[in-house]
Amino acid sequence: MNWRAYPRYKDSGIKWMGEIPEHWETRRLKYVSSYNDDVLSENTDPDFEMLYVDISSVDSISGIQKKEPMRFENAPSRARRQVRNGDVIISTVRTYLRAIAPIAEPEVNLTISTGFAVIRPKKGLDSSFASYALRAPYFVDSVVARSVGVSYPAINATDFVNLRVVLPPLLEQRAIVAFLDRESARIDALIEKKQKQIELLQEKRTALVSHAVTKGLDPNVKMKDSGVEWLGDIPEHWRINKAKVLFKEINERSTSGEEELLTVSHITGVTRRSEKNVTMFLAESLEGYKRCESRDLVINTMWAWMGAVGIAFEPGIVSPSYNVYRLRTSDYEPLFYDYLFRTSRFVSEVIRHSKGVWTSRLRLYPEEFFEIRLPCPPLLEQRNIVNAIERETGKYMVLQQRIEQSIDKLREYRTALISAAVTGKIDVRKEIAA
Repeated sequence: MNWRAYPRYKDSGIKWMGEIPEHWETRRLKYVSSYNDDVLSENTDPDFEMLYVDISSVDSISGIQKKEPMRFENAPSRARRQVRNGDVIISTVRTYLRAIAPIAEPEVNLTISTGFAVIRPKKGLDSSFASYALRAPYFVDSVVARSVGVSYPAINATDFVNLRVVLPPLLEQRAIVAFLDRESARIDALIEKKQKQIELLQEKRTALVSHAVTKGLDPNVKMKDSGVEWLGDIPEHWRINKAKVLFKEINERSTSGEEELLTVSHITGVTRRSEKNVTMFLAESLEGYKRCESRDLVINTMWAWMGAVGIAFEPGIVSPSYNVYRLRTSDYEPLFYDYLFRTSRFVSEVIRHSKGVWTSRLRLYPEEFFEIRLPCPPLLEQRNIVNAIERETGKYMVLQQRIEQSIDKLREYRTALISAAVTGKIDVRKEIAA
């Protein structure tokens, strides 16, 4: 859609912005707001109850996602800044772009991390306009340019409020907010619709895989009762064997720790740890880690109940707490069992065979795994099933990627629209009645 421009412009005096409408002005943020007004003292009553919000719990689109109740004595040292209705909270560390939110009618004692600056607009600055304006690219560029640090670049609050912001007349600010609220809602509705399409594709993919590895590909094949509750009926010519018939445990150890480190996830199966964004502690030496070969089955013993099971497709090493199993013969296609082992049907059987008092403490040990009964189609059929799954799920992936690309474009458009409106590149004063 083409939006109209203002009739006359002037130089903003801000390098990253260029021209602004002639009747607008620019002011340093500290002159139109206060900041960090309400801070909890170190002498606060230990029993003081708060709702705490950390930086990771705030999203620039959806606002605050999580509030954790806690007492002051149990709160982290960064839980110090309190907010009131109309405040705008902004992360001053590298997560700035995704951690900004306006505060409307907050709960009593809502407390946020000192990683935020709390901006409290004064007369002449609308709170909702401020929340839009402070995420505009021109302002973000100003923040980034003044941030210091290598691992966690940050800007201190006094430098932050010394930055200049664009300031339309108050009534115009509210018109811009009404326009952006309306258009953002439309865009968000489209994004939500597309995300539901992705969820539907994923459900179809999951159902396709589960059916193929437990029922086969031929809808007309004669079926029989497998005698295994989690499998139900299976093709009449399929065999059933315990896992110990197919697999043997392997406990080979690395002498150098220099092999490729692999990890197991319920989402991605067996992958290189270097390709995953993980922050967990890594041992200084990987000597003594378990070795695995391509085609080996790796089970994350602690998270098998979530489906952290899969076939390795390259040699490497895994945590000593994992279990590694190898197919006894070449009569089985590892990809078939990779798909089977990550179905919800199989995971339910893993849970039944796991040991532990609580779900989060369940462990699948070799002796229990070996007792699980598995379907064994003929080798050629296993490979045909794998090929069919990859062919059909490949179609789903192409569709999903297209939808994800359209979502990215909608988000880019929303960002561009916000930027254009709050910097006066478009005149939306007459649009709110549309």
